Amino acid sequence: MYRILIVEDDEIIARSIKNHLCTWDYEAACVENFANVTEEFVSFSPQLVLLDITLPFFNGYHWCKEIRKLSKVPIIFISSASDNMNIVMAVNMGADDFIAKPFDLDVLTVKIQAMLRRSYDFTGSSVILEHRGAMLNLTEATLVCEGQKLELTKNDLKILQVLMENKGKVVSRDALMTKLWESDSYVDENTLSVNMNRLRRKLESIGLYEFIITKKGIGYRLG
Repeated sequence: MYRILIVEDDEIIARSIKNHLCTWDYEAACVENFANVTEEFVSFSPQLVLLDITLPFFNGYHWCKEIRKLSKVPIIFISSASDNMNIVMAVNMGADDFIAKPFDLDVLTVKIQAMLRRSYDFTGSSVILEHRGAMLNLTEATLVCEGQKLELTKNDLKILQVLMENKGKVVSRDALMTKLWESDSYVDENTLSVNMNRLRRKLESIGLYEFIITKKGIGYRLG
């Protein structure tokens, strides 16, 4: 089931879209905290975003740019401000389509279906994990924090994925080594330490100090 995030401050329009999409077996959610749309985006992890231009606090262009720092998820603008300048602006900010208000809900649904089909038939969906404001994109193997992006190696990605999926828990060295090398065969523990130290230096380069904490004799946890 595809998840669709609706960023629309008109409650009647937002609820109408949500109810209509649910009849088509989509899982839809409406943003409630317009001061921090990114947080709700990460929490819901949608496969598509419907985004209005005029919003409280920050406009849709701002949130489109912020989402694009984290993900390539399809974004469709829905707005009554449908003049050429706004359409061009939306596309330049990273939008994939623009639908003018008022619109027919069935037409909107058809456009959503087409966008999802083009985006995910071959690539699969994007998954994002978050900790301390750092966004880990599992599909793109990147970590973004306060506008800074790290390109991650395969081992970097696996270490962060395991730790972020187990927030609040200590992950044993054995569990990490099994995840890294997909094997129960013996791997020198020093190899894990080398990978961990290299990853910590990368994290510190974007200001994430003590992001990974060592629990001596046990393993690691997020800080």
